[in-house]
Amino acid sequence: MTDRATDGATAITVSPAGGGARPARPAGAPPHGLGDSLPPADAEAKARGTFPYTADLWAEGLLWAAVLRSPHPHARIKRIDTADAAAMPGVRAVVTHEDVAGEGRLGRQVTDRPPFAADLVRYHGEPVAAIAADHPETARLAAAAIVVEYEVLDPVTDPEKSFDAPALHPDGNVIRHIPLRYGDPAAAGEVVVEGLYRIGRQDPAPIGVESGLAVPRPDGGVEIYTASTDPHTDRDRIAACLGLGVEQVKIYVTGVPGSLGDREDLGFQLPLALLAIRTGNPVKLAATREESFLGHAHRHPTLLRYWHHADRTGKIVKVEAQLLMDAGAYADDSAETLAAAVSFAAGPYVVPNAVIDGWAVRTNNPPAGYVRGEGALQVCAAYEGQMDRLAAQLGIEPAELRARNVLGTGDALPTGQTVTCPAPVAELLAAVREAPLPALPKDGPVEEWLLPGGPEGAGEPGSVRRGVGYALGMVHMLGSEGADEVSTATVKVEGSVATVLCAAVDTGQGFATLARQIVQDVLGIEEVHVAPVDTDQPPAGPGGRGRHTWVSGGAVERAAKMVRTQLLQPLAAKFGMSAELLSIADGKITSYDGVLSTTVVEALEGKELWATAQCRPHPTEPLDESGQGDAFVGLAFAAVRAVVDVDAELGAVRVVEMAIAQDVGRVLNPRQVRARIEAGVVQGVGAALTEHLRVVRGEVRRPDLAGYPLPTALDAPEVRIVKLIEERDVVAPFGAKAASAVPVVVAPAAVAAAVRAATGRPVNRLPIRAQSAVVGA
Repeated sequence: MTDRATDGATAITVSPAGGGARPARPAGAPPHGLGDSLPPADAEAKARGTFPYTADLWAEGLLWAAVLRSPHPHARIKRIDTADAAAMPGVRAVVTHEDVAGEGRLGRQVTDRPPFAADLVRYHGEPVAAIAADHPETARLAAAAIVVEYEVLDPVTDPEKSFDAPALHPDGNVIRHIPLRYGDPAAAGEVVVEGLYRIGRQDPAPIGVESGLAVPRPDGGVEIYTASTDPHTDRDRIAACLGLGVEQVKIYVTGVPGSLGDREDLGFQLPLALLAIRTGNPVKLAATREESFLGHAHRHPTLLRYWHHADRTGKIVKVEAQLLMDAGAYADDSAETLAAAVSFAAGPYVVPNAVIDGWAVRTNNPPAGYVRGEGALQVCAAYEGQMDRLAAQLGIEPAELRARNVLGTGDALPTGQTVTCPAPVAELLAAVREAPLPALPKDGPVEEWLLPGGPEGAGEPGSVRRGVGYALGMVHMLGSEGADEVSTATVKVEGSVATVLCAAVDTGQGFATLARQIVQDVLGIEEVHVAPVDTDQPPAGPGGRGRHTWVSGGAVERAAKMVRTQLLQPLAAKFGMSAELLSIADGKITSYDGVLSTTVVEALEGKELWATAQCRPHPTEPLDESGQGDAFVGLAFAAVRAVVDVDAELGAVRVVEMAIAQDVGRVLNPRQVRARIEAGVVQGVGAALTEHLRVVRGEVRRPDLAGYPLPTALDAPEVRIVKLIEERDVVAPFGAKAASAVPVVVAPAAVAAAVRAATGRPVNRLPIRAQSAVVGA
């Protein structure tokens, strides 16, 4: 265990996260590097349940926090009376908006959310006050004792009515409108199909709920221990809200128990910081599952209307679309999510003409934000539904129609941006089309059939229909529209041990493992440690969209290569040759002619080498007033074939198999890539069939895992990775592409296509409702 207290602050009991410990290796085993399946350093601890997460932290003099949240989606606050709560035995502090000294606001891209509701409540669950007490139950009881007098207002919950509703925020209700125009807006096809699609509110539903620990500093600042995925941005926002300098706020990143989006909403972290400063004691908050559902952002619910124009051969002539995204009460990253949705609204297809309008609007629904595949998932379900409609109208097999229109390298998106990265969409589609289909259960005993509805499903075998559906999709990598993507890393070598310092948080995507592999590959050093992340390190930016593989991994590689030069130059000079004539492989340094041969360990003896480097990809630009511009650094693609069994009478769906072919650029760790793809497919199946956070007139209903059913092991289909195409992206440091998001994006559309094939129903809503899958309904 490691004590990480600073400046005389209270000691915190916590183990280093992010790959600090290295698993034992057999003596004489060769070093691992890029391309090998190096296991995560923390895998065994996580499997055994001994890995320390934020909820496991403890400090001397610890107090417990609770947050009072609004029971109304829209209300005016007339009065807040905290006297009874403050007088309760064991209560040490009560804070509201009046105790927030700074002028800062919360939010990722747009900072428009107050730390505590002041005059208005804009969504169900918005923080109103917070308590610190000597026992968690006391804190909860005290929060319940706070008297808040509300004037309940009519909530605006229909995004279509938001345009004409009274302004919910000083900036108005329309966060962004993108009117994309490409080619000839007047172009028309011989065949036109229309569709209306609705995508539900998927929640990240992390395995571990939000928690954190704040410790006051002697200088009046605060240290926060939490599972942040973007600690430097969190630090800056907290400092602004508390009226502190950024040097007075420090964030230590602890173990991240799952992250599919904004891992830690600042609505949890900021009350902790404020209470710690107010009481002078460490304060801990461990959210309940209900608080987690109410407190963090969800996927944007989206309404999409499409018109696809094509000629009689099935070639797309024009795509028209109207996209309406419900951002909830605050903007967060909705503008960026809308840009992705509008840009990819036609899918990975050649579309010569497009008229696409997208809006993101405020409502009194729960805030929406970044969830894996943001924007791309919603439009994928719609444009793939349109491809099925078009295929049916023309009498063309759905996969064949897709094959006639696929995008390739050198083609242009409707934004006008030319696809310069590898885009093997045709090859991906061919791979899943050619993969053998799973056997039908009819040849086996009836009692062994896996029926829709689970092992105890009420359906009859005679009512089960099988469907096969296809879907193609795409995501962007890194940030977009001019985002400054940069990361910094330091590599230190002392003796035979290397240490990587980089503020890239390993949220489960495997960055700590990748960093070890990079250093092993470049320097031939077996023992590599990745230091825990805190805000004393230079920023590395948020996770997601393959950022840390590309930008942070690139920074680690550059720093390691600089250390390699420091190591090799003295040896080369000694033998009168250039350092470029020396190579490192299997822990040995050799020259081109064999004259020099020594081990890396021997060459490093008595030396301490280090280097710091940055990686910044080529710049992008914002979309202009017509939705045109080179907004994305790179793209990744996938094809999925779904096989489902549907009970035609009950509408129950069982996903039998998901076959996927994916464009990965380069496989850096085969085991991790496959695990990420499989997990992404299962998350997509959840979005297709079960995951929808119900909100009725702005109020979240059943915010628990019974009311929000996640896919279990019994729901997970067989995931067959039929092909991984390794066509390296030359502008990426390793040629690798993001692996996690694109399966999430494409899988729901494939499941919907398979249900359409089985039932003949349009299936235009996600998650798929049982009545949508009943034949003849």
